[in-house]
Amino acid sequence: MDNKILFIGLIVGAANFLFRYLPLRLGANRSSAGTAGKMGVILDSIGIASICSLLIISSIPDVMKEHHKFFPTLIGCMAICFFFYKTRSIIISTLSGAIVFGIIFKVFMN
Repeated sequence: MDNKILFIGLIVGAANFLFRYLPLRLGANRSSAGTAGKMGVILDSIGIASICSLLIISSIPDVMKEHHKFFPTLIGCMAICFFFYKTRSIIISTLSGAIVFGIIFKVFMN
């Protein structure tokens, strides 16, 4: 097995785990509803974890072939996280990340 594939799998797995685990730990003080509150945090974090995991997995082969796409991809992923943190909407964060990626790619790559 190629070491790159193992390394990518470990990175994606760790990121997915952290997207599911950290909201529980950071949101524990905010929730006074007990288990129902924690379940809500889990369900809310699954969407953004799925979007970010799919983004990373789908962009790694493209970035490895064309290194100039790394910066726009990184900024787009950060935009997804930022907009999700501010709005808690998967739709707004995904669309915003795509728009930011497109703008950064167009401005810096041409």
